[in-house]
Amino acid sequence: MTEQTPETEPAHDPEVLQLAAKVFDLARHGDKDTLAAYVDAGVPVNLTNDRGDTLIMLAAYHGHLDVVRALLERDADPNRANDKGQTPLAGAVFKGEDEVVRALLEHGADPTAGTPSAVEAAQVFGRQDLLELFK
Repeated sequence: MTEQTPETEPAHDPEVLQLAAKVFDLARHGDKDTLAAYVDAGVPVNLTNDRGDTLIMLAAYHGHLDVVRALLERDADPNRANDKGQTPLAGAVFKGEDEVVRALLEHGADPTAGTPSAVEAAQVFGRQDLLELFK
């Protein structure tokens, strides 16, 4: 068995990097069926990019409700913050994706998590309806 060095680890393999980029694009563009197939085949549901964004973060931020639901059904972490401390829920509030907000809440997203939190984002945008929902 050959010893792995930093250069030979899977994270440095150009094919692995290309696959990861493709998977993040699927989340960003809302290709639920293909993304779900990749996750079902073994791509980690909580995979992060170089900014700490998860698949569900990208799907939530871009308003892809069906992708968010598919990832949640596969145990995606609705509270995982990116490197800036932002959560999928706060991203959905920021973008005004109310149905995504509800789906994340139904799966345990914490409106007080992250920086800014979803509560803080709702306050900034005067979204009293969401603040009521977060209680």
